Amino acid sequence: MQPMEAVYVVLSAALVIVGLTLVAMATRAYVETERKSMLLLAVGFSLVVAAAVATTFSAFMTDFSQSRTLLTVNYAVTTVGYLFIVFSVRAN
Repeated sequence: MQPMEAVYVVLSAALVIVGLTLVAMATRAYVETERKSMLLLAVGFSLVVAAAVATTFSAFMTDFSQSRTLLTVNYAVTTVGYLFIVFSVRAN
């Protein structure tokens, strides 16, 4: 593994840990309050985390050969995740 690949894995892992922490917090808030906004927030952050995980695995599986496709799919899924996050703010 190249040094830059190791940095990529570490940063991806950090994003997943922080993202899943946010998912857990939003899920707990939803369970306690049953507010739709918290559910939307949890779904949004789940999609952002899923995009990061899928992109990291796919990048290594394809030996980083299809970077344009990987980035396009990553941006698409991440954007949908952020839309859920925006909707969570507007759902009040």
